[in-house]
Formats: sequence, C-alpha cells, structure tokens
Amino acid sequence: MSRAGFIDHVGIGVPDLEAAKEYYDELMAILGLREWFARAPGGPLNYGPDGAGGSQVFFYQADEPGAYSRGRAGLHHIGFLVATRAIVREAYEWARTRGAVILDEPQEFPQYGEHCFATYWLDPHEFKLEAVCHTPEES
Repeated sequence: MSRAGFIDHVGIGVPDLEAAKEYYDELMAILGLREWFARAPGGPLNYGPDGAGGSQVFFYQADEPGAYSRGRAGLHHIGFLVATRAIVREAYEWARTRGAVILDEPQEFPQYGEHCFATYWLDPHEFKLEAVCHTPEES
C-alpha cells in the first residue's frame, strides 16, 4: 500500500552524466544504495535502497548548459539516510580522499534532532550532499 505524501523519487539534471555515473556508483555502494534497473544507452542513472520500497534518486543529462547554485531557488541539497554513524564517517572519508569540498565534518547537529549525526560536502557538479544518521553512537 502506498503512503500519501512520501517522496517516491527525485530527478536531477547534471552537465556530465558519465562523470556522475563514475562518482555516484562508488558513493551509492558506501551508502547502501544500488542501481534499481538496467540503464538504457543515454538513459538516466537510478539509485535506491535494496528491496521494493524506498525513495530513489535519478540523474539525467541536462539538455541546457548552465551552472547549478544551491543559493538560487530550487534544490538546496540531497540528504542520504544511512544506518550508522560509521557509514557517515566512511562517506566523509570517501569524499575527502576524492578532493571534495567538505562543508561540515562528521558531527552532531542537535538542532535537527537528538541523535542527528551528519557530514556535508560538494559533489563534482557542486551539489551539496549529506550523509545522515539519526541513531546514537554504536557501543
């Protein structure tokens, strides 16, 4: 049964789909997401959680040139929910070793909930990404 109001998917246009594929194939494996269906030549990238339910993210080749800015109206950032704080730290290390602009190292953000632990960085297209966990530190 579907749940009204739940986001099924988000589609994002990127200037270089093949570069996005190389980047996001690696990142999604760390975050526990995978490609849901085979990609047709020139078709969009698609990632989501294992199983039949859950939100998906699609990346499309942008048809028009132009730079993205999270400061303008539109998409501000993409937050990926992960199971543990260790995965937040792993995503941070992965992004850091690839030379990403790190906006926030892994830390608690109590303004977003009691156990909110996250990191933020920019992808190669300057999209702001977040890996976030809402559980306390593992013992």
